[in-house]
Amino acid sequence: MLKFTGNCLLVPWDFSDMALAALKTSMAMVSDCSKVKVVHVGLIPTATEPTVIWDTVTEQTIQEYAAQNFRKTVAEHPELAGLELITLFGDPGFAITDYAQEVAADLIVISSHGRRGLSRLFMGSVAERVVRLAQVPVLVLRGPADAGDKK
Repeated sequence: MLKFTGNCLLVPWDFSDMALAALKTSMAMVSDCSKVKVVHVGLIPTATEPTVIWDTVTEQTIQEYAAQNFRKTVAEHPELAGLELITLFGDPGFAITDYAQEVAADLIVISSHGRRGLSRLFMGSVAERVVRLAQVPVLVLRGPADAGDKK
């Protein structure tokens, strides 16, 4: 395994098995977990959604829910101890690359679900956008073909 010698490694988190694999790979690359920043990008709730109108879903509740679920994942995988989740909102490609610049990340490690065909056409590829937009190197970890389509 390659050792990361920079100051900050950024790992996008979408709660998938592929993201977990990217996070474990990243942790194996560093000697200190404080070098790893984990970021989740949530969609901005629109003002016309019933949950927003009734004030049951806010950016704060989304952040709390994401953090709670991330802590559960960390508890199930002791090798991830010490990591914390940062939740941002907006377009995932832009939010990830903007945050990478903000924290002066030296590397982004992102998983690709390997989608093809219609699912890729409709869902797009966050990994592709990050590769195109990033000002720093991006390590893309691929899963089996169509791994993201099996869920």
